[in-house]
Amino acid sequence: MQSDQLVDKQKIIDLTIAYTWIIDRGPREKLREIFTDNAVFIIDVKNYSGVDAIINKIERTLGGLSASQHLISNHQVLIDGDNATCSCYIHAQHTLRGIEDGDNYIMAGRYIDKLIRVDTNWRITERKLILDWAEGNPKVLARRK
Repeated sequence: MQSDQLVDKQKIIDLTIAYTWIIDRGPREKLREIFTDNAVFIIDVKNYSGVDAIINKIERTLGGLSASQHLISNHQVLIDGDNATCSCYIHAQHTLRGIEDGDNYIMAGRYIDKLIRVDTNWRITERKLILDWAEGNPKVLARRK
């Protein structure tokens, strides 16, 4: 692999890591640096089109939580010119203290991303979340969907 491709691969991995810090710690407006303006986020069968819709969905889902922590790993990056794909595993812990039936909801799955090069950086044009399993109290997130 050429050194330029290694640099691009690391930029893409860094972008996916930045996403997790932003959704857990904010400010969520910085998601504009992660996604293109017309990006699509696919969760189950629901599509959120445009960066504003993505930010609103994440704010509604995670905004009122006591804590959240998203861990990602095992990145597979494929680069084809100014386009790329990235797949990685996600393990996410969500906590809402004092809710009936338990404070925690854990989910695990995969992000499947399509990316485009914008100048010297990369942006996600499509992100698909595939849930593989979940454990705990789904009410932790259900209140904000």
